[in-house]
Amino acid sequence: MSVQVVSAVGNYDGFYEVVGVKKPGGGGCWCMSYRDTRLNNLERPLYMQDECSREPGPGVLAYVDGVPAGWCSIAPRSSYRRLMHSRTIPFLDERDAWAAVCFVVRPTFRGQGLMTVLLEGAVEHARAHGAEVVEGYPIETDTPGRVDIISGYVGTTRLFERAGFERAAETAAHSGGRVRWIMRKELS
Repeated sequence: MSVQVVSAVGNYDGFYEVVGVKKPGGGGCWCMSYRDTRLNNLERPLYMQDECSREPGPGVLAYVDGVPAGWCSIAPRSSYRRLMHSRTIPFLDERDAWAAVCFVVRPTFRGQGLMTVLLEGAVEHARAHGAEVVEGYPIETDTPGRVDIISGYVGTTRLFERAGFERAAETAAHSGGRVRWIMRKELS
């Protein structure tokens, strides 16, 4: 199995395969939950197509043997409207941390460690664009029980710790009833 992580810039078709809504007239996130939920379902793909046309882009994609398999949204925190106004995920300092807020792995590629590869690729993408620090807001995994797919889109503390992130602060945010943490990795 050959895995390659690339920027979404110039790869909108891959983004569409992993994240896009295929059902005509169907609604979906299009990875807009943190960016701008005011956009309707017809505007979301156009917004993301524009984001995929210019640096630094909205995130990274994992290709397995040339097939789009996974997605990680990574961008400066200031580009995520929801994070800029969040009452549950605080700012830790004045730096514009890059934030990894969402992971999607297509069903046929799950269980192969792609989230780890995506997070590593996301960190390198942020580093290449001058990031000083990268944050994520994953769910706590020290709590017993299986992490459901809906709650796990933000990643887990275990995933981030394996990638060299440290717990910086507990948040007031929850996903699937689990506490979310600010996990940080200094790059400078």
